[in-house]
Amino acid sequence: MELPETDFDDLVADALDRIPDGLARLMDNVVVLVEDEPPADEPDLLGLYVGTPLTERGSEYTFHAPDQVFVFRGPLLRMCLDLEELAEEIEITVVHEIAHHFGIEDDQLHAWGWG
Repeated sequence: MELPETDFDDLVADALDRIPDGLARLMDNVVVLVEDEPPADEPDLLGLYVGTPLTERGSEYTFHAPDQVFVFRGPLLRMCLDLEELAEEIEITVVHEIAHHFGIEDDQLHAWGWG
């Protein structure tokens, strides 16, 4: 599937807008970034969280660079057949990676159906 970068970015923004306000307000020192491709050793990776989850931050957590949530455009475009499927997969990816920011592990996310 092909899609202009700006349209893809808009889908990511839409997914972020669907995060409930109460939850979004709890996010702290995190940025969401769209990259073309994941690391070479994980070519099918759709998203990635890099940082210190909120559940692991203590009083010494000050002056840190923002945590990063990456959404990888290439694998998502390659796996989706149409815009509807792409929007759904982007939302799943965004929710999945932001959940890591809150300290939720993959096992629990999979149990809840968030891939």
